[in-house]
Amino acid sequence: MSEPKRTVSAEAMQEEWLEVQAAQADPAMFEPLYERYYEAIFLYVFRRTTDQALSADLCSQVFLKALQQLPRYQFRGVPFSAWLYRIAANEIAQHFRRNRRRQIVTLEEEASAHLADELGGLPAPDLMPALVAALDTLKPDDLHLIELRFFEGLPFREIAAILDITENNAKVKAFRILNRLKKKIAAS
Repeated sequence: MSEPKRTVSAEAMQEEWLEVQAAQADPAMFEPLYERYYEAIFLYVFRRTTDQALSADLCSQVFLKALQQLPRYQFRGVPFSAWLYRIAANEIAQHFRRNRRRQIVTLEEEASAHLADELGGLPAPDLMPALVAALDTLKPDDLHLIELRFFEGLPFREIAAILDITENNAKVKAFRILNRLKKKIAAS
């Protein structure tokens, strides 16, 4: 599988961990973390809700919970954002459960092209209807993994932290999900 859009150096994660520790000691020090990740978390939520006001509300909940739970946060060798994505995923899932609505997935051209490459290099316009239909058949957990990998561009290490599984398990699951998607697209 190809590499994600972004990676974070060990040095940057160590610097970030110092920022987290400062925020754990003094909540006023949380602002740089909030400023750094608000837009990414907002977009993550927005891609699943397509409602700007709802996304803003859910994003506020994510950062409120992060601030409230910050004293219990422990560095695990992945960026702080992995923890925020996990909180956001839980908030989104809780929202859709409460409202008994199906979750939305927004396919952007770049993400669908990246996913198309992984699915055998079919041109994205030819693949799009079959891809949408195939994604619609995935279980929520499988869809979430595909979203994190291809739509958010996260590396497997962060995906593993978000989903609370091993990095190897995340890779194996992604490989199996992609194989199922290939079969469904080929059959369509």
